[in-house]
Amino acid sequence: MIYWNLFCAFFIPNIIGYGGGPAIIPLIESEVVGHYGWMSSQEFAETLALGNSLPSPIATKMAGYVGYSVAGAAGAIVAVFATVVPSLLLMLGSLKVLYHYRDSFRVKRMSQWVRPVIALMMAWLTMGFFIEGIENSGLVHILIIAAASYGALIKFKIHPALVVLFSLIYGGLLLG
Repeated sequence: MIYWNLFCAFFIPNIIGYGGGPAIIPLIESEVVGHYGWMSSQEFAETLALGNSLPSPIATKMAGYVGYSVAGAAGAIVAVFATVVPSLLLMLGSLKVLYHYRDSFRVKRMSQWVRPVIALMMAWLTMGFFIEGIENSGLVHILIIAAASYGALIKFKIHPALVVLFSLIYGGLLLG
């Protein structure tokens, strides 16, 4: 029964939630904290903070952690599966329709319009992170990290994962 509960706790928010991971976090919290009582609000907030500090989508990280803490490795698999299934089904359905109309002028035009929208959404997200960084850490630290990251990535061709690691270390030592 625990696996069914885990599946429902993550499938339902992901099927009815619109807007991606951050938009469904309150729905997941309602299930995990309110409905099933697997975590307290404080534990959920700490899990969310940890999940936000790691790369990849937040919903799958939350599902994996909660599933593992409730029912071990099998619970993590069930929770992550329940998180991914709604997007997978929608994507497969969309791909079938798009493939059927792949030569259509409207479909080609639609995909041309999607690119600038995604670019604007990413720019908006970046600006939000930048403003939040200035508010929380100060402009000097943001400029130091930005300049060092630019030099490491562009001038010295250091792998991006190492740049992120060094930025985390800098933040942990000097800002934490």
